[in-house]
Amino acid sequence: MPADERSAVRRESARASAPRPLTAAPAPAGVPLPPGLALRGRLATGARRPVTPRATGRGGSGSRTPRSGRGGGPRRAYERARRAWDRPLTAYYVILGSSLLITVLGLVMVYSASMIKALDISKPATYFFGKQFLAAVIGGGLMLIAARMPVKLHRGLAYPILMVTVFLMVLVQVPGIGMSVNGNQNWLYLGGPFQLQPSEFGKLALILWGADLLARKQDKRLLTQWKHMLVPLVPVAFMLLGLIMLGGDMGTAIILTAILFGLLWLAGAPTRLFAGVLGFAAVLAFLLIRTSPNRMSRLACMGVSEPDPEGGCWQAAHGIYALASGGWFGSGLGASVEKWGQLPEPHTDFIFAITGEELGLAGTLSVLALFAALGYAGIRVAGRTEDPFVRYAAGGVTTWITAQAVINIGAVLGLLPIAGVPLPLFSYGGSALLPTMFAVGLMIAFAREDPAAKAALAMRKPGVRWKTMRRRVKKRPSGER
Repeated sequence: MPADERSAVRRESARASAPRPLTAAPAPAGVPLPPGLALRGRLATGARRPVTPRATGRGGSGSRTPRSGRGGGPRRAYERARRAWDRPLTAYYVILGSSLLITVLGLVMVYSASMIKALDISKPATYFFGKQFLAAVIGGGLMLIAARMPVKLHRGLAYPILMVTVFLMVLVQVPGIGMSVNGNQNWLYLGGPFQLQPSEFGKLALILWGADLLARKQDKRLLTQWKHMLVPLVPVAFMLLGLIMLGGDMGTAIILTAILFGLLWLAGAPTRLFAGVLGFAAVLAFLLIRTSPNRMSRLACMGVSEPDPEGGCWQAAHGIYALASGGWFGSGLGASVEKWGQLPEPHTDFIFAITGEELGLAGTLSVLALFAALGYAGIRVAGRTEDPFVRYAAGGVTTWITAQAVINIGAVLGLLPIAGVPLPLFSYGGSALLPTMFAVGLMIAFAREDPAAKAALAMRKPGVRWKTMRRRVKKRPSGER
């Protein structure tokens, strides 16, 4: 075949194999086709789009996992929960939501558990609830302020809070100024029905000051030396413990010791150093308990199911009675029997027992779940930050709240000695509620300082959200958007 014919054949075959251009469907007679519908008309003629092949196997590069049905099974639910927990603002919402729920439920239970006690001392039924509600309002303001404060300002407040707390704790021991409540000389009279317990603020002061101290030493790479890890953190903590023990408050001293060990653990204290300090604290605690008949009697009440004939372990036994009579869903809100004079301190140390009696196992498990969520969110904030101060402070606050909750609930269940510490954010007591709510605001501020959380919060602003959610499509020559 000549060369001219061969080239002509090639051109004809190439023209035949080329894809046909999409043409618009013919418009009906007398009806012009709008230019904006040209593309849709082309697709309506039945022209086929190019189909990209997909691999149906699991290992194919273009494979897609088929969508399951509505249920999806437990694995799909687990994946959704894991993705939801990994979102930047999860810790922020969990800390805020769980702390507010605990506080609101605590207000309800304080009102229910304290009505008979208030009437017994010739006060209105809402006497203790009114004081707790006022403390919750003030504490809410402190939480909001702490949540909006920058981290640098929190670090700047560490030394002033410590000095003011030490001054107030010394003032408590001055005769004529300090007050004794239930045998503990740890109170200041503020006038009227209001009192203040400075040792509760000592927990917050130790956390802020200790976190700032350890953060500065870590920046200078001094925490590898024992003397820099222990001094002056341990001496200052022992000074606070001594001032607390002068008033006889063993429960607060135990919480302060737990905070100290939490800070040392976060700072990476060696096992030998940690064991040495723990052993010294255990020996000191044994001596303090052994030399006090009251503390020995509390230790002997662990695990009792009924009071002895002489009236000992009365509170521990009736706490178990309250929990046992609650059943699955309780006897009903306000229908407790033990708060009618049988259970001492039903609205403070043993409010968890009244919760079990009135709300049952469902109510107590709900309280435990809220504390577990709050503690886990605090661990997440401490573990995901790059700032050493944030890590130490968040870890210290988490240690404080969880340790105090475990000691209080363990005493009600008969698993631990009765230490006389309130349930955080739940029990009656403004002196305990105010610093705890400030500490919760501290953790909220730390959760907001995370870079991913900052970006997520910035996206929620009205202007930014409108700009990001608006479709940005360029105009086409045909006039279609």
